[in-house]
Amino acid sequence: MIDVDLLSVIRRWHLRDGLSIRAIVRRSGLSRGTVRKYLRGNISAPQYKQRCSPSKLDAYADQLIELLKLEAGKGRKQRRTAKQLHVDLVGLGFSGSYGRVAAFCKQWHDEQQALTKTAGRGTFVPLTFAPGEAFQFDWSEDWAVIGGERTKLQVAHFKLSHSRAFMLRAYPLQTHEMLFDAHVHAFDVFGGVPQRGIYDNMKTAVSRIGRGKEREVNIRFAALVDHYLYEAEFCSPAAGWEKGQIEKNVRDSRHRIWHTAPEFDTLEALNLWLTSRCIELWAELMHPEHPGRTVREVWLEEQPELLQAQRPFDGFVEHIKRVSPTCLVHFDRARYSVPASFANRPVSLRVYARKLVIAAEGQIVAEHERLFTRDHNNPGPTVYDWRHYLSVLQRKPGALRNGAPFADLPEGFKRLQAVLLKRSGGDREMAEILALVLHHDEQAVLAAVELALESGAASKQHVLNLLARLVSKNLPAPVSAPPALSLAIEPKADVGRYDQLRRNRDAA
Repeated sequence: MIDVDLLSVIRRWHLRDGLSIRAIVRRSGLSRGTVRKYLRGNISAPQYKQRCSPSKLDAYADQLIELLKLEAGKGRKQRRTAKQLHVDLVGLGFSGSYGRVAAFCKQWHDEQQALTKTAGRGTFVPLTFAPGEAFQFDWSEDWAVIGGERTKLQVAHFKLSHSRAFMLRAYPLQTHEMLFDAHVHAFDVFGGVPQRGIYDNMKTAVSRIGRGKEREVNIRFAALVDHYLYEAEFCSPAAGWEKGQIEKNVRDSRHRIWHTAPEFDTLEALNLWLTSRCIELWAELMHPEHPGRTVREVWLEEQPELLQAQRPFDGFVEHIKRVSPTCLVHFDRARYSVPASFANRPVSLRVYARKLVIAAEGQIVAEHERLFTRDHNNPGPTVYDWRHYLSVLQRKPGALRNGAPFADLPEGFKRLQAVLLKRSGGDREMAEILALVLHHDEQAVLAAVELALESGAASKQHVLNLLARLVSKNLPAPVSAPPALSLAIEPKADVGRYDQLRRNRDAA
């Protein structure tokens, strides 16, 4: 087989250098006939007959193409692999190897991609944005060391399309409440809200994709958009170039931010560092469309064009939960306590990014810090508030000894409990002392308990007496008596007078 470069050399030797055919044969090692053949005509490259080897897959090629077209119309995660398609063909009688099927599938996909590019989808139009016109949003998955453990995080990315100012915030999950919380913090950092927000078709915002730009937007996401008075715009499916700035920001942030991130004790500490690091980068990075100016300088000009938010969006997701007989509500593999008066009743659970709020009868009845667990092999955590079980404790004081909610009592109550439970009826007495926090300030009750313990005579009556003194109002100032009411002769303390009176009575 002759090489194209060698052919060019042969023609150059003969036509430019004037070498004879014999000299070219000696130099190249080719036959005279081959050299004459390529010097005779206007052939610029050797032509070879394409080899055509029969394959066992030829009889099933049309069926495989139909299967590939069917799979191409499905979502990425729902498509079957080449190995599964090979199994289907074997069921139809194909006796060839998996490797031949995999090679055919790759060739078909390459051809389809080439056709797509030649149809014009591989070309793009540069975009430009006015100050305050738009921002772009996207999620990414990144890792950080939190509490000594390497943790996978879902990171929300925001970027102002004009100034290129960007902001990152990390969360454990990609849920509605995390999305809402990210918007609240981003608009606070940017100093306002642009006119438009550009998103992909994320499930936390879009419930159904219609034709063209038609979208059925989630109700809570629509409430967020309405609150901040901007327009939400969604990209075409699988068209990431429509928000290319934020796609690039996701890639750039990995070496600008995550590769240099230190270890953190908590997720909140990480987010504080992310905010400060992003603002630092604004002053370090040059704007790509404004030579000689930083991102921060352009942002300072854009910030007055942003709409000032009046108040943060109350970004919770509401669920109706039924309280268990043990006064607990279940959410995301964790359990949280509720006041005992709502046991076996429905309540409203409002889920925020970092907390859970439980409402019933038009008021907030409980609030807990939200917990996350990634261990699916063990039961999730349980969060108790011992105050929620005080009404049950009045009826069942014996539960004080081994009740799980009372394991976290304040230290003063624990010391008093150790003293009282040694007495007969001490559990009921302790339950009545704990119930005082329902009517008085907890710190005042604790102070009374500490004073009773210091006196060495801890009891319910003593605690009540001390508490009454602590919470009683200041007594009025003493009144000075007028001179006319003053005593002329001050009485003397003489106990002998009582002896004199006693003798007079005995004599009588």
